[in-house]
This record gives sequence, C-alpha cells and structure tokens, in this order.
Amino acid sequence: MGALLALASAVCYGIVDFAGGLLSRRAHFVTITFLGQVGGLLLACLAALLLPTDSVRLSDLLWGALSGAGSGTAMHFLNRGLSRGAMSVVVPVSAVTGVALSVLCGVLLGDRPDAVAWAGIVVTVPALWLVSGGAAGDGQAVADGLLASAGVAVQYLALGQADPASGLWPVAAGRVAAVLLLLPAAARHAPQLRLPPARCAQALLVGAGAALGLILYLLAAQRQLLAIAVVLASLYPALPVVLGLALLHERVTRRQAVGLVGAAVATVLLTLG
Repeated sequence: MGALLALASAVCYGIVDFAGGLLSRRAHFVTITFLGQVGGLLLACLAALLLPTDSVRLSDLLWGALSGAGSGTAMHFLNRGLSRGAMSVVVPVSAVTGVALSVLCGVLLGDRPDAVAWAGIVVTVPALWLVSGGAAGDGQAVADGLLASAGVAVQYLALGQADPASGLWPVAAGRVAAVLLLLPAAARHAPQLRLPPARCAQALLVGAGAALGLILYLLAAQRQLLAIAVVLASLYPALPVVLGLALLHERVTRRQAVGLVGAAVATVLLTLG
C-alpha cells in the first residue's frame, strides 16, 4: 500500500507539473507559485478537518512548517527556472539532486533499503535525468535547479518526521508556512497577481493538486521506508513526457524513451523492495 500511495503521489505531481508548465507560459511565475500555495492551503485544511486525528503536537506542526518552507523554496526556484526557458536543466537537476539528498538523509536517519530497493534507487537517478531531457546549461539554471532540489529534500524529509497520529495537520501547517514565505515576493509583484478569474482558478487547482500529492506522500511515508517513498514519489517527471506525447503530440527523444524504460524498471524494483 505504501508503494502504491507513493506512486499515486508521483501521478499527482506529474499532472501538476504538466499543467503548471502550460500555465506558467501565460502568467508570471511568482503569481503561479503564490496562488498555487494558497490553493494547496485550502485543500490541506479541508482534508485535515475531514480526516480523524488522534493528537496533534507542536513538534508535528513544526515539522510540517519546515516541510512547507521547503515546498515554497522548491516551487519558487523551479518556476523561476522554467520562466527563463531552462526546463531541460532545472527539472532534471532538481529531480536527480533532490532524490540523492533525500535518500542520503533517509539512510542517515536509519533507513536500510534491501539490495533490490538499492538497485531501484540506482536506476532512478539516471532515468530521471534522461526522461527530463537533462542537458548542460548556464550557471543560473543549474543554481535554480540545485536550490529547488534542496527545497524538495527538506519538503519530503521534514514531513516524514511527523507523527502519524497528527493526521494531515502537518501538511496544512506546511501550506501556511509556504504562503507566508512567498508573501513578500507576491507583494513585490502585486500587479502580476491580477489575473482573470479563470487563470486564478487554474493556479489554485494546480496548487491543490500539489497538496494532494504531498498528502499521498505523507500517507506513503507512514507505511514505507522514507527513502523508498521519496524515490517513488519523485518519479513524477516521467508523466509530463507521456502527457505531452498523448495530448500535445510531442515527439519523445531516444534519450527520453530510455529514461521512461528506466523509470518503469525502477518502479518495479522499488515496489518489490
């Protein structure tokens, strides 16, 4: 069940990544990032209220807030890189480095994947790079990717420390922290926040989808080794490639095809592990 929940999280993030990428071509990246976190906050609070909770400690909320700070940081620098047309650099750098950092920290925290799971982790790293179309880029694009990857690692690792008894309140606390973190940037770009109602609704829905992906990841981390849950959830870059092929009739390169096969192999190995 933990592996399935982590894969469902990856599906959510993949759809969000695809939709957010299309939306970022029509609006300022700060707008998409901020409104997305607001949408995530609304969904997370509603879900936390509906899911029964045994007890919520301050430490759980603080872990959730730290995770939200990671989310806000990751989305800000990822969207900034995408807005500059550096998708082929920012996405693979953030995905691959985020996985590597998360797995390393998970092992240091006590995770002990078996040999099959380690094989899946090893396959995942080059697969993510290939499926994302990784290429050499300028220093700014690489910096955006590295900063985003640090945010991704903090997002996953911090949320994994919350007690299962706290329900989904750590996710809600994280959305509050992300909104507050991004508020100064949003205030500086106030004119760009004025979007048509349809665009605002789309940005809110994208953020709500990201929050759903994080909720599914939290449920997976409670049932699975943290390192494995992180890697499975991080396979999301494969889905935008598939959606682009199916919906936008884009052509998949040989490199991306190899990466998709690698991602499929990694999924099987990590699920068995």
